[in-house]
Amino acid sequence: MPKKETKRVYKIIFHNQGEVFEIYAKNVGQGHLYGFVEVEEILYGERSTVVVDPSEERMKSEFRGVQRIFLPMHAVVRIDEVEKEGVPRITRQEGDGNVSEFPSPIYTPEPPRDDSGKS
Repeated sequence: MPKKETKRVYKIIFHNQGEVFEIYAKNVGQGHLYGFVEVEEILYGERSTVVVDPSEERMKSEFRGVQRIFLPMHAVVRIDEVEKEGVPRITRQEGDGNVSEFPSPIYTPEPPRDDSGKS
């Protein structure tokens, strides 16, 4: 019996300008830009047209007209493959609003070599 094809849904959590975004998408990959994670087909969790969720509306306006986003690797907290999409949300980052995390390099430079020939 052939296996039932399941739709893949990814939950992506990342930092952006003092806020933590939790989004759902159909496609996530390394992308063509070095150091970036490519996210396509963002899912908004269309539950009902009667009840309006302010965070969901803000998410829709934030990514209106966007086909694909490229997230810097150092901004991504976590990527999970989940069974079904949840409600996307934007929350303020914990801690003092005046302090933000300094981006760390992907690779650390090598220490300079001593070219004198001595070990």
